[in-house]
Amino acid sequence: MQAADEVWHAGDIGDKKVCDDIQQHCHLKAVFGNIDGTEIRQLHPENLEFMCEDVKVLITHIGGYPGKYPARVKELIQKLKPKLFICGHSHILKVMYDNQNQLLHMNPGAAGTHGFHQVKTALRFEIDKTEIKKLEIIELGKRNEIV
Repeated sequence: MQAADEVWHAGDIGDKKVCDDIQQHCHLKAVFGNIDGTEIRQLHPENLEFMCEDVKVLITHIGGYPGKYPARVKELIQKLKPKLFICGHSHILKVMYDNQNQLLHMNPGAAGTHGFHQVKTALRFEIDKTEIKKLEIIELGKRNEIV
C-alpha cells in the first residue's frame, strides 16, 4: 500500500495499540468514537478542526450525512464552515458533496473487524492548496480477515 503523510481517524479506535501502530509510520490525527474508553478519550478529542493547506477540515465520529446531520454537528458545520467534513460511526463508506453547506462529506466506512460491514475500507486523497483530489477507495479485505 502506498504511504500517506498523515492518517485521519474518525473514531472507534478501540485500542491505543492501533494509534501506536499508525504513529510508527506517519502522523495521526484522530477523534474518539462511541466505543472508545477513557484512555482513547484522554488522547483524542470529540471534534477536530484544522487547516490542511488551504482547506478547513472538521472531523467527528457521529456526523450523519448531508440533510441528516445531528443538531450538534449541524451547529458545528454552520459555525466552523469546513470545506471537508469527515465522520465515521455508520461503517458505511460514503462520499458526497453537501451543496447546502458547500463542503465535501466523507465517511471512510470501517477498517476494523467489528461491525456489520462486509469489507474493510479506507479513503486516500490529496489536498493541494484548495483542491481535494485523487480520491481513492482502499479495500482492506473482508471484515473477518486480518491484514
